[in-house]
Amino acid sequence: MPSELRTERDGSTVVLTLHGPETRNTLSEGLVAAATEALATAEDDRDVRTIVLTGAGGHFCAGGNLQAMIARREAGREAQARMLGLLHRWIEALRACPKPVIAAVEGAAAGAGFSIAMACDLVVASDEARFVLSYAKLGLTPDGGATWHLGRAVPRQLLQQWLWLAEPVSARQLEPFGLVTRVCPAGQAVTEAKALADRLAAMAPNAIAGAKELLQRVPESDFAAQLDAERDRFIESLFHANAAEGIAAFLGKRAPRFE
Repeated sequence: MPSELRTERDGSTVVLTLHGPETRNTLSEGLVAAATEALATAEDDRDVRTIVLTGAGGHFCAGGNLQAMIARREAGREAQARMLGLLHRWIEALRACPKPVIAAVEGAAAGAGFSIAMACDLVVASDEARFVLSYAKLGLTPDGGATWHLGRAVPRQLLQQWLWLAEPVSARQLEPFGLVTRVCPAGQAVTEAKALADRLAAMAPNAIAGAKELLQRVPESDFAAQLDAERDRFIESLFHANAAEGIAAFLGKRAPRFE
């Protein structure tokens, strides 16, 4: 049975679970399309402040389903292009979502599973999680933005080693590069991710979204353009009701109540 997406609401957090334990939550067209739609739904819901993305059965995601890849090879290039188009739209949606998306990683995050985790804003991973760019063992090259995200954080020679040798990398190895936000005991990734989500949910949503947008601009922006964007965003946020509440709460030595 192909993997599917399961959605759960926990207060102001939506938990999206990749569910296909028998294959370590490998990707299917239905799952990827549903995940993209779920992000759009969460984005439109004012009561949703944060999103946690995780996998079922003690693993995050083992990437592409090999049996499905065989079928797409038989069907022709267009079938694989369609699947990659769906995957890459999901990756773009994760990056563009104005609400924080936190990956909660247990077990394997392999191939596109690694890519998906890296597209999230924050990553909470167990100390037994293993991230692996498994493509070379299959005679394949990376997808899902793996080279874009990792290539900006990791020295080229080290990333080539990960790509060519396809050796698992631990959460502790990724942590110094800022690619993993928190390392926790096995079985606690979702719990830790929800706790982090609760902290973020208490922040001003417009400020969270504005900061994310500014950071997304950096790779394509020169310094002068980035200063202009920061100016515009700062003025916009200052004249938002949340700034009035935040300043008043700080001066009044109380917790803010952002809308």
